[in-house]
Amino acid sequence: MRTAEEIQVLLEQVKDPEIPVISIRELGVLREVKVEGDAVEVVITPTYSGCPAMDAMQEDVEQVLRKAGIANFTVKQVLSPAWSTDWISESGRQKLLDYGIAPPPHTSDIRALKGGVPETACPQCGSTDTELVSHFGSTACKALYKCNACKEPFDLFKCL
Repeated sequence: MRTAEEIQVLLEQVKDPEIPVISIRELGVLREVKVEGDAVEVVITPTYSGCPAMDAMQEDVEQVLRKAGIANFTVKQVLSPAWSTDWISESGRQKLLDYGIAPPPHTSDIRALKGGVPETACPQCGSTDTELVSHFGSTACKALYKCNACKEPFDLFKCL
């Protein structure tokens, strides 16, 4: 029998199919693991309602559990509470940055600016001389920016 913590560690193998360097745990999509006897329930929350990657993530969770010899499980998708970018772990934020995606600011940072928009630093060169090109980047949960210093385009993971 495995503990919830052991299963959470096991599920580190499940990556976001759109950002393969970050696990669903680091992304905050993995909300909870419950173990009762030999029954396991995994709770996941999409980054936004209708996220097309959720089915792939659920299938990957199921595959990892089966491969680990866990047969009695359910994977439950919940919409409430709604996912927040604040649920992205610090290691996940660093992995986004290393992958070339600007991590979102914490909501507390946005509130501190009294509704203003925090500067978006380029993940390539670190410059904050950046500008929004499109509210939609490579996926619906990202916005497309360009850096005026190094001229590189990049995605910013949107605050949700």
